[in-house]
Amino acid sequence: MTIEIKVPVLPESVADATIASWHKQPGDAVERDENLVDIETDKIVLEVVAPADGTLVAILHQEGDTVNAEQVIATFASGAKVSVKTPRETAEDPQSGDATTGDSESLSPAVRRLISEHNLDPAKIPASGKGGRLTREDVQAFLESATPEAPAKAITAAPVVSPDAGERIEKRVPMTRLRARIAERLVESQQQSATLTTFNELNMKPVMDIRNKYKESFEKEKGVRLGFMSFFIKATVEALKKFPAVNASIDGSDIVYHGYYDIGVAVSSPRGLVV
Repeated sequence: MTIEIKVPVLPESVADATIASWHKQPGDAVERDENLVDIETDKIVLEVVAPADGTLVAILHQEGDTVNAEQVIATFASGAKVSVKTPRETAEDPQSGDATTGDSESLSPAVRRLISEHNLDPAKIPASGKGGRLTREDVQAFLESATPEAPAKAITAAPVVSPDAGERIEKRVPMTRLRARIAERLVESQQQSATLTTFNELNMKPVMDIRNKYKESFEKEKGVRLGFMSFFIKATVEALKKFPAVNASIDGSDIVYHGYYDIGVAVSSPRGLVV
């Protein structure tokens, strides 16, 4: 029996939604309650699951399409789990899973977004999708398995960390509807609500020891005193290398990840405060 897969009833005040990621492709055998597609609104990500055991027959709206509540987005055949579209499978067989995994054109927008946000190499992620295709679940599983590893690996995993001082690398990643709305609300909160500053204590003795050891020779060589600001800037840069997502900005509908580090320092002068 053919069943229409529809967009769920959307929450109040939400006019439409966006197809975020298809987890199944036409011809894939599906079990009851298995997730077929993620649909993203300004407020929430909705999962649309299979109504029964069967096969996904056709996808009517692709990732990135805007859809409305209760709109038909796919057709589904309930019954025995039978793999169809064997010609496609035959065509995909000569291609190795690694080649498909590393081909950026074969990745879905949701997978490309995850890989870009976490600076991952798709060729290093095991793929479980049909024909060796990399799925969002593969990327998430890879991220979870990599979490307990040493922080040094997180540093080397980010291609934006470049020793070439002359390069100003930038990477643009389109924001999803949900992330765009979060950014909008955070800016409104910063402008309209009272802010709170937190303070954390740390052990400055190692830095003070280094400063005391070299401050005289530094002043003789450079003609200026060795202050603590240099250490603070160095620590800030190292932190940004470890967490490149912090070194990002929003430009229109994109998140821009910067591969360089511009840090302004306010200096008191006879004319006033200069940055």
